[in-house]
Amino acid sequence: MSFLSDNEAYEAWLRTQCAVDEAGLVRKHEKMDSHPFPFLRATFFRWARRIETVCPDLKDAPRVLSVGDTHLENFGTWRDAEGRWVWGFNDFDEAAVIPWPYDLVRLAASARLMPGRTLGGKEAASVIIDGYRRGLTDPRPTLLDEQETWMRRFVACSDTDRRKFWDEIAALPDASPPPLALAGLRRSVPAGAVIERFARRTKGAGGLGRPRYVAVALWRGGHVVREAKTIVPSSWEWLHGATPENHFLDAATGRFRSPDPFLTVQDGYIFRRIAADSRKVELSNLTSPVLTADLLRAMAFDLGSIHAATDGAAAAILPGLTARAPDWLQTASRAAARAVEFDYVRWRAR
Repeated sequence: MSFLSDNEAYEAWLRTQCAVDEAGLVRKHEKMDSHPFPFLRATFFRWARRIETVCPDLKDAPRVLSVGDTHLENFGTWRDAEGRWVWGFNDFDEAAVIPWPYDLVRLAASARLMPGRTLGGKEAASVIIDGYRRGLTDPRPTLLDEQETWMRRFVACSDTDRRKFWDEIAALPDASPPPLALAGLRRSVPAGAVIERFARRTKGAGGLGRPRYVAVALWRGGHVVREAKTIVPSSWEWLHGATPENHFLDAATGRFRSPDPFLTVQDGYIFRRIAADSRKVELSNLTSPVLTADLLRAMAFDLGSIHAATDGAAAAILPGLTARAPDWLQTASRAAARAVEFDYVRWRAR
């Protein structure tokens, strides 16, 4: 199928899964117009449809619980139950059981497509394999207060960032969430908090079109914010005929992660705390390129730690990882990036 046909089919399917936010879908299309990198972020459904054809030699690899929508901007920070500052993958909307190489290929392809890329394809592939191997063999969360203090400069929240966050919250349009979202948002705020308003939020790329709501509440002298985002099955499962199963929390709270205690899934919504210092960091929006080999290695390490949570994954993956040709990821990510660019050109010409 052409990309345009796949996009129409996906949006038609999405409308059977939730009450689509049509304005959010328009915003998604605008992002898809802007550059191949946001186009990649917004079109995991197309990746799920084509990647086994683009990289057919990888499809028989062992399957593990995977992120699915793996890319350079699917990372952020949160506070765990001990108040520790944690960094890692923070969007598992497309989590599914997938052949393990495809998460690596998508991460490497996103590094190729990132505006102002600072790493060559060969170096990026080598760094990803190194970090992934480390994550498989010694899986753990990435803790910014302890082992990974060097990462703080990439995710530090400045006074400007804090003002921007609260200005964004203040500018959100008032809304009346559906009953299940409303009830969940009320449950999610601290006891004794007074909810001042509910609003609609438009955010992200691939998730645009799925309604998001926030509750802004006053609690003990300051404001707290909670978000409810509609959850739908992974498009990987839709396209591969699997019985729809929600793997979001399985991946987000795996045994080698230190999860966000405010993150829950209930009644068709993902509920989470949002705050200025618990945020997704979008590298492409920064004023200068900051993707370094160390940061990319840390991303791959976190990916390896997520895959390692599947029973027997490390033992099943490591021999194949060692046996593959040295340039396998470089070759696969080049092919995948070219396929994305091909679709992007057709999308722009529609």
